[in-house]
Amino acid sequence: MERKSGVWIATTAKAAWQAGGALGTTRRGDANLTLDRRRDQLWEGFGGCFNELGWIALKALRGADRNRILDAFFDPEDGCRFNIARLPIGASDYAAEWYSHNEVDGDLEMKHFSIARDRLYLIPYIREALQRRPRLKLFASPWSPPTWMKHPRAYNYGTISAKPEILEAYALYFARFVKAYQREGVTIHQVHVQNEPVADQKFPSCVWTGAQMRDFIRGHLGPRFRREKLATEIWLGTLNTDDYNGYTLACLSDPKARAFIAGVGYQWAGKGAVHRTHTSWPELRIWQTENECGDGRNTWDYARYVFGLLQHYISNGASAYVYWNMALQENGLSTWGWKQNSMVTVDPAARTWRFTPEYYVMRHFAQFIDKDAYRLHLTGDWAGNAVAFLNPDDSRVLVVQNPHAEARRMVLSDGDRLVTAMLPPDSFNSIVL
Repeated sequence: MERKSGVWIATTAKAAWQAGGALGTTRRGDANLTLDRRRDQLWEGFGGCFNELGWIALKALRGADRNRILDAFFDPEDGCRFNIARLPIGASDYAAEWYSHNEVDGDLEMKHFSIARDRLYLIPYIREALQRRPRLKLFASPWSPPTWMKHPRAYNYGTISAKPEILEAYALYFARFVKAYQREGVTIHQVHVQNEPVADQKFPSCVWTGAQMRDFIRGHLGPRFRREKLATEIWLGTLNTDDYNGYTLACLSDPKARAFIAGVGYQWAGKGAVHRTHTSWPELRIWQTENECGDGRNTWDYARYVFGLLQHYISNGASAYVYWNMALQENGLSTWGWKQNSMVTVDPAARTWRFTPEYYVMRHFAQFIDKDAYRLHLTGDWAGNAVAFLNPDDSRVLVVQNPHAEARRMVLSDGDRLVTAMLPPDSFNSIVL
């Protein structure tokens, strides 16, 4: 996608996605932001997550409205241009009901494995996205294993059983999932071992130690995928802990486990381990796997927080960022009583919808930063509120927040020139250089 230099888009709480004005140049004055063009990680993309309640919300809309929203997420030329997406293996916390793909107690051979439930909501949702993005990269993780693989036997709360025969059956469960989706014409590019392995929740969840994840990957999941010649990558994720030593180091420092691990996925408290991981393993791919989801009010204040999350993950070495609920009903209510934010909210009774502030935050990054762009280093006063990338077409993109209540002048040193912009008060800005 060819970029035109000099493009500047700004969003404020009162005016979304407006032309920011003309960029200026100057020969005088000190720069307060410097683009030094050192390259860091190669960018892989932006994305969102498929869930049942999201599809139920979208299905309540008229077809033209639903198509406009899906285009805003997945069209490759405009909007957020998502090229990555996540889906659950079994029920997530935003499923209409809790389920796994095999609740037949003791079925170690997975004779009763089935994804019939996914054909109701998830697979139609995914197929709509694939029509727009045929090369969409999908990754999947379970919120809970089948209940008979846990202590206690329940979808919510509990821990994984460490019995070898259970872990071997669970590895087969993952392989069956990948193959079942292949038969539906959907490629699963990655599996992550467990959603939030340190979260003992009232919704589907399962606690794992780092040592258990290591042993499962090196002794069961990795060998199973290798025997079955599955190209699907195995990731150490999705980690919601900053316990770098107990999880990331415990797994990556083991040569047998490391041989199977293609990357590390972090979310929530995992943001505290991203810098250490990128410093210790600079060649390793790191993805942010779930945007922190708010309280269902979709406020401008929380959009500011999400901008900070994007800046943090990107600046510390992540190569992808994935939003959680792309679409929900207006109050963001789950079946178990929690409320969360989304990029689009739907009123099913009125059959109306709206973009939330977080949609525009994501779009400010995702519309302008291309897959296979390189992150460029920034220094100066504005660096803590900005990221910069070099796209494959040689355009450079700066995404910068003005957190102040008044307009502030940014003076960017870009090689042998100084570029100026008077950033609107309390704004998000995307600038193509």
